[in-house]
Amino acid sequence: MRLAITVGLTTVLMGLTAPGVAPQDAPPGRSSWNREGAARYLDERMDAWFAKAKKLQTGQRVTACVSCHTTVPYVLSRSVLRRAMHVSRATPQEVRVLEEATRRVETYGAHQPLYDSNERKKTESRGTEAVLNALILARADAEQNRRDASEPTRKAFRRLWETQRSDGAWDWLDFGLEPFESVDAAYYGATLAALAIGTVPAYSTSQATDATVGIDKLRGYLKEKYLQQSLFNRAWVLLASTRLKDLLTRAQREALIAELQSRQQGDGGWSLQTLGPWRWSRSAAPFRAPGRLDASLLAKSDGYATGLIVYTLREAGLPVDHPAVRKGLQWLRANQQDVQVGQQIRPAWRTHSINYDREHGGEEGEPWPRMFMSDAATAFSVLALVGSD
Repeated sequence: MRLAITVGLTTVLMGLTAPGVAPQDAPPGRSSWNREGAARYLDERMDAWFAKAKKLQTGQRVTACVSCHTTVPYVLSRSVLRRAMHVSRATPQEVRVLEEATRRVETYGAHQPLYDSNERKKTESRGTEAVLNALILARADAEQNRRDASEPTRKAFRRLWETQRSDGAWDWLDFGLEPFESVDAAYYGATLAALAIGTVPAYSTSQATDATVGIDKLRGYLKEKYLQQSLFNRAWVLLASTRLKDLLTRAQREALIAELQSRQQGDGGWSLQTLGPWRWSRSAAPFRAPGRLDASLLAKSDGYATGLIVYTLREAGLPVDHPAVRKGLQWLRANQQDVQVGQQIRPAWRTHSINYDREHGGEEGEPWPRMFMSDAATAFSVLALVGSD
């Protein structure tokens, strides 16, 4: 089995690193945003993540943990951006993410969990990682235009079904941090699982018992819990529904699209703060963030909310000239800005933490975590713009 997995990984990596051509500047006019600058920002932020993220013992080597604010958006967006720039060669960062995810899959049951301070965190880690690895490997298969899953992806999906809860979701890391690591984020995690399944056609239509039972349970969970979710989580299930069928009824889909449009701000963007309600894993009011927040910053339109919603609306079928989409794209083109990141200045889109004020110094304002949500903002702004240019 190990030989088969290694051969499969080698085949995928050879495909991802096929010779490419030099990047080309975006044409003038409607595509007037800095693609090369966005690419540099995303690549350098992944390098920073590899260097500074928590290291996990994985066989004889160590790997970096996978983050929902930096790694997942990078995986979803970077290959899309390089294709738009007429580059076929995968970046070194793309290759490393795939290599590390495959090594984690190879060592299930024997590697260091994401967090192991207690049994609860070990359980949350197993569920979270099963979903994220399946998504990363499914995306790699899609890059190769595979009809059937590669062997590493098959193993990742076997782990996905093994760790699925009886209610159809997965245990998810909960540190009381919105929007990715809270008690409500289990629904977000389930939408990522749906995206992973829908990315590999052989799985979304599989007749295998484990897949059909697991997909049915997942659909049941997403439908049953839908009305209890924040608008952020419901936006993600709308996106997932463009990959995996029968997650939303037509009425739910139309009502959700209308609700998303109603939250658009006067400048054409959306604000992450308005996509709640946010609870920070608190079971009863008052619902407060763990740290001090800058309300004036959070009230403004931001890149993550705007990019995510414009991209999702486009994937859901709204045309590029739809008023909400058109205004959102105008906001995105106007708000790629030069940002000081360490010693470098790079063009990016900003989003601010809804857990801590990271903009005014102090321990929470160090440059590396200060840009976490801007990593997601830049990736989803790229997805929205590339998909509409």
